[in-house]
Amino acid sequence: QVQLVESGGGLVQPGGSLRLSCAASGRIVSFNVMSWFRQAPGKQREFIASTISGGGATYADYTDSVKGRFTISRDNAKNTVYLQMNALKPEDTAVYYCRASRGGISYWGQGTQVTVSS
Repeated sequence: QVQLVESGGGLVQPGGSLRLSCAASGRIVSFNVMSWFRQAPGKQREFIASTISGGGATYADYTDSVKGRFTISRDNAKNTVYLQMNALKPEDTAVYYCRASRGGISYWGQGTQVTVSS
């Protein structure tokens, strides 16, 4: 069993930045896919970004709406995944969730609120 705890959310003005962290109780190196999702009020949870490891390589994938603004990274030594969010927009307001996946099994964190407003 792995527990994921997100942190770093808060209130930020449009154009500002935040860095979210997702700390795992276990070794994230065993999870080949670490992802961030978000859910805005009244909307379905949506994929934001993934860091995917396999075959000795690691690459990232992003949804179009955050490409060029958000960066996902992982520190296996610290068992932590990060989401650097720049040039934030009001439409980025949501609860952000971390997910760890391996072989069809996924674990979710409880989420952290991000509010972008002036």
